[in-house]
Amino acid sequence: MKTLKTAKCGETVVVQKLDGEGALRRRIMDMGITKGTSIYVRKVAPLGDPVEITVRGYELSIRKGDAENILVE
Repeated sequence: MKTLKTAKCGETVVVQKLDGEGALRRRIMDMGITKGTSIYVRKVAPLGDPVEITVRGYELSIRKGDAENILVE
């Protein structure tokens, strides 16, 4: 299974699972990223950090470290 970090620009993926514990997991869920949610990868910064995504109709920038904890299909 791949992570959001490895998703390519212009790709639409679906969240399968959230890794991480406690506050990190809670913060990701508070951003609207939950199991079954579609995420469109809009841009990836030249050095890979941050990743700009569209989730639930709004734009969001997420750190590479956080994107590693989001397993997608």
